[in-house]
Amino acid sequence: MIIKSKAPLRIGLAGGGTDVSPYSDIYGGSILNATINKYAYATIEPLDDEVIELHSIDKNETLTYKSAPALEADGNLDLLKGVYNRIVRQYTHKPLAFRLTTYVDAPAGSGLGSSSTLVVAIIGAFAEWLNLPLGEYDIAHLAFEIERIELNMAGGKQDQYAATFGGFNFMEFYRDDKVIVNPLRIKRKYITELQNNLVLFYTGTSRNSSNIIAEQSKNIKDKSVDATEATHRLKEQSIKMKEALLMGHLDKIGEILHFGWEHKKQIAKGISNPEIEAIYAAALNAGANGGKISGAGGGGFIFFYCPGNTRFKVIEAMKAFNGRVENYEFTTGGLYTYTM
Repeated sequence: MIIKSKAPLRIGLAGGGTDVSPYSDIYGGSILNATINKYAYATIEPLDDEVIELHSIDKNETLTYKSAPALEADGNLDLLKGVYNRIVRQYTHKPLAFRLTTYVDAPAGSGLGSSSTLVVAIIGAFAEWLNLPLGEYDIAHLAFEIERIELNMAGGKQDQYAATFGGFNFMEFYRDDKVIVNPLRIKRKYITELQNNLVLFYTGTSRNSSNIIAEQSKNIKDKSVDATEATHRLKEQSIKMKEALLMGHLDKIGEILHFGWEHKKQIAKGISNPEIEAIYAAALNAGANGGKISGAGGGGFIFFYCPGNTRFKVIEAMKAFNGRVENYEFTTGGLYTYTM
């Protein structure tokens, strides 16, 4: 028996940062994101020899342990260990023996929510194997608690819900970790045109988002007027983006992205840098009319809205920089698990 699972990565279109505490707890946040055809994969093979094997193919790491109720989080494959520890503590109440193999289509720190998506995929595999009674909200919230609370990894709340639900979603965040996911019924031709006009560029660099997110949280906690007002504008951006997509006003997308990017840079240092600004300026000079970093900032993926046929000139302009333009498609499905 082999249990398999996959969950999609996401592009954060608007509102990024409003899902991070304490802002979401104090003011409430909202985000619009969409999943793409890049995935985190998890495979579980039950074993009979009281051994736990953890394999991360993309990181080229393998760890082997004697089956135990908990595995120490020591900086090595902690996401895999964190999910196992919570599953045993909350559901099985006894050690398990298995081989867990994972792979992610994008590198860590890329801004596509890879870490949280991997946690969702692993939870999905365990839920499939053990027949756990977990719905979509349950899985997303469990992933959030494991990553943000138990493993103390900095970040927001959107990634876990995007990976679990899939598709285009407008998400609302409130105090006490309350989240409402609103799937958007966007006409197919609008999605097709958006996909055609959004150029996704990998800068060739990854970043540790923890420092950026920690500073963002501190600025809100310290009641920084500039950071707070900028985050308010990001929440406003998510509403504008939702209206533009639902009503088919795609000519406004670039303007909305640019509006958000200018405000996002004000919430914490390190979100942008000279290299990112050079890439952004080159895209605008080639015909794009807006864009943003996907994720916390500092590196990873950046995307631009290219109206008309300007995408080809923008793609050509990106050849002057290290990195690469990535092909992608928007997806409608979220977490998927099955047994063979």
